[in-house]
Amino acid sequence: MSTTQSDRLRGLLEPLVSAKELDLEEIEVSRAGRRRVLRVIVDSEDGVELDTCAELSRSISEKLDETDAMGEDEYVLEVSSPGADRPLTEHRHYVRATGRLARLTLHDGGELVARILGVDDEGLDLEVPGVKGRKPTSRRVAFDEIGRARVEIEFNRKDKKEEEA
Repeated sequence: MSTTQSDRLRGLLEPLVSAKELDLEEIEVSRAGRRRVLRVIVDSEDGVELDTCAELSRSISEKLDETDAMGEDEYVLEVSSPGADRPLTEHRHYVRATGRLARLTLHDGGELVARILGVDDEGLDLEVPGVKGRKPTSRRVAFDEIGRARVEIEFNRKDKKEEEA
């Protein structure tokens, strides 16, 4: 997708997404056979419900029908939340992942799997799980040390909502 089209779509869609109190994370146009696919990824502090995605999809579809932003060719619109294993790239992603286990690839070539305990403007406070019965240790990692980061999916850990119930 060209930068001009991306900027134009972002300009059209951002107000609709913001009106639903969501963050516009990503816009992607790709090919699927003869058709194009417009994928709009949204998120919020509390996640995104399916009904909200459906409402937003209708609003986006109406807005795109009013304009020529997608041109004359057919396209499929997909509105969804990011997957559980999406990369952490923005400060708000790390904040939302507080309490979760993350895999960090550091610029020095090291890799670290640790629980995010806190996030500030400079970096992360982490708890590194102990190995073979040892106690966990604390570690501080600055954002400029991180090459890539991704939440690790934990099947046996309760989420915040389950713990509060």
